[in-house]
Amino acid sequence: MEKAVDYMQHEFHGVRTGKASPALVENIDVEAYGANMKLKQLALITTPEPRLVVIQPFDASTVQAIEKAIKESKIGINPNVDGKIIRLPIPQLTEERRRELVKGIKQMAEEARVRVRSARREGMDGIKKVKTGGGITEDDVERYEGEIQKLTDLWVKKIDDTVGSKEAEILKV
Repeated sequence: MEKAVDYMQHEFHGVRTGKASPALVENIDVEAYGANMKLKQLALITTPEPRLVVIQPFDASTVQAIEKAIKESKIGINPNVDGKIIRLPIPQLTEERRRELVKGIKQMAEEARVRVRSARREGMDGIKKVKTGGGITEDDVERYEGEIQKLTDLWVKKIDDTVGSKEAEILKV
């Protein structure tokens, strides 16, 4: 359950909120040296201004591959190549784009909730298997199922709280 929430939070870092952040691009897959690598392994990523991400490849021969990967990614920003440096100007978000981003994070959150519920189901199934094997009593089964449900509720609440704060951050003008 914790891994599901951590993954969702990691995904949220890649959602653009109108301000520059290295997390926006650091996990983009780039085909370089005959393999797929994360951008953060190939370049130094900085944000010298609030609305600008600067990417400085460690090896100048990867500039074109990085540019191509950014264009093919879903971030919706056109890279400006200036010799060995790639600049990503972050445009102001429109109200329509903000709504689309909120829909996207709600979809990511629902996927996380599904993973949490799946972990709950696995736990419940495990308890039932032990019960059928005669390992625990009926009272223990009820107690353990209650604890699993409390954990599930706790993690779903954490997902809801995270979505609420990210939504507020995106919609903040």
